[in-house]
This record gives sequence, structure tokens and C-alpha cells, in this order.
Amino acid sequence: MDSETLQIAKEELREDEVTRENALTQIRLWLRQNKKIINSRTDENFLLRFLRAKKFSLPLAQEALERYLLLRQTFGQRLFYKLDVKCPRLEKLLSLGYIFVVPKRDKNGRRIIITRPGVFDPSKWTNEDMCRMHGMTYETLMEDQINQVRGFVHYTDAAGMSLQQMTLFTPREAIRIVKNGERTLPMRHKEIYGVNVPTTLKYALDFGMSLVSEKIRSRVKIFSTIEESHSYVDKTLLPKEYGGETEMSTMIGNYDIFGYKNFALIIYYIHTSVDLWREELLEKREQILKNEKMSVEEDLFSEGARQGRVSALNNNSPQFMVGSFRKLAVD
Repeated sequence: MDSETLQIAKEELREDEVTRENALTQIRLWLRQNKKIINSRTDENFLLRFLRAKKFSLPLAQEALERYLLLRQTFGQRLFYKLDVKCPRLEKLLSLGYIFVVPKRDKNGRRIIITRPGVFDPSKWTNEDMCRMHGMTYETLMEDQINQVRGFVHYTDAAGMSLQQMTLFTPREAIRIVKNGERTLPMRHKEIYGVNVPTTLKYALDFGMSLVSEKIRSRVKIFSTIEESHSYVDKTLLPKEYGGETEMSTMIGNYDIFGYKNFALIIYYIHTSVDLWREELLEKREQILKNEKMSVEEDLFSEGARQGRVSALNNNSPQFMVGSFRKLAVD
């Protein structure tokens, strides 16, 4: 990593060379002795994402790693398996721009994740498709150590979204996804923006906000228009459709349009030193698919852990998230 990123890691995460090496030694020893874990990656890139997410608290990092591996196995068929950009269904959703990452980092070195739920047609796509798209995106981003330190900006365009998309998940499933996503995925969510949010989704938005921690809620900002968001997000980094300079299809890397290579895409690729999102997905594809080999001994975990129980964040939330991660279907 560059010196500036290392300095941020020291100031925000209590990370330096000695702390890093000691923590890696300890967590690898713990993995070898942990009977719950059958197979896990032990490379620096993988382990550091948990240590950094927990600011090098070894017990918290170990707990997060266990929860992550258990989540992968119990929820794996829906969220963590077959995260293959070459899968026709995922490739089509990528081309539509359902979720993608813009090429350049913002002024704080963070990657901007754009999500457009309005293009997700529930009559054509399933909740499994949605989960796999998010899983593929996040797993790819977490392979980059700069991302692990600097974190992410989420930018969601709710234009065209309706209550129909909400029916993809039952309330209990939504609770499991949101709460376990915050607690288990080792990502630093630094800023969260929503634009074009219709008033008809206010109830769903309020419900979602009740599920996350106060820390995350404080980082959420909702805007009626795209233009309002430009005070917080550099519009030159955004796709042209959101006030930027480069078309969305070019950022995504939609190579083949009408049977031939997109000329604008070729020019953009030649004259910039940044990777297009499809290229990043392809570059990390092999490692993401290898992650499917990781496994745990489920019977050694408590029933609550296997079912993904998380204590309520407030008195208005359900006490526990009932049911198994294996169930992810519309009731």
C-alpha cells in the first residue's frame, strides 16, 4: 500500500508493521487450533480484512471471521456461491447497471458503489440473483487492501423502485440480511447516499434504518434529486447519467454493443489508467470462486449462531432473527 494509506491505517485502525505481523501470527495459530473451522484462507489479504474491520482487536476479529465462515456455509448457496461474472444471469444484470463500482476513487481514496434497484425486474430476476450480485461485488472489492483501509461510499438511485422489489424478501429475511451484513461482512461503510427516493418507500426506508446501528444511521443521507447529492459526492466521478463525464456503460465495461466493440469504451480504456469494473471482476474471478472451498463444522456452533441470531438494536426490532440462512425465498 502507499504511504498515505498506511498512515490512515495507523491513525484510524491502530495498525503498524509490528501490530500487523503479531496479529497475523496469532490469528493463524488460532485458525490451526480452532476445531470449528475445517478450511479457511490464511493469506494476509484475507485475514487483514477482519483485523482492520475490528481495529486489530484480536478477539473481535476472530469472532467476525467465525461468523463470516459460518454465514458463507449456511447462506452460501444464495449469497456466496457461484459468484461468477461469466454467469449469463449475473452478466446481464451487470450490463444493466444494477450494481457496479465507478473506476476512480474519491478525494479520500474510497471506491463508490452505485446500486440501481429500479432496473431489477422481479418478474425476471430472483432474490438469489440480487444476493449473488451484491456478494460478487463486495467479495471482489474486499480483495483490495486499499479498500479494506479506506472503506466505501454507497450511492443508491431508487428511481423506478417500487414495493414490488420489497416483496423479494420477507421482513425476517430483510432483518437477517441487513443486521448480519453489517456485523459480518468486513467492510468499512463510510458514506451512504440515496437519491430519487419515492415517498411510497418511506415506510420501508424507516424500517431499514431501524435495523442498523447508530453509527451507520449517522452516515446516511437521502436526497430528492441527483443534483442535491453533488454537494457531497464529486459529480465528475459519477456516470454521465448522474452529472459526470463518462457514460455508465463505459464505466461498467460493456464491451460488445450491437455486435462490435464499443469505440468510446476502447478510447476510454486507452487514455485512462483505471480499471473498468468488468475487468476488475474478471481479474478477481478465480480467487472469488476458490473461496467456495472454505468450510466450517456447523454442529460445533451454537443454535443461535447457526440461525444467525442477532440481538435487537432497539425495542422496536424483533428480539431475534428467527429461521435459517438456508431459507431465502418469497413466502
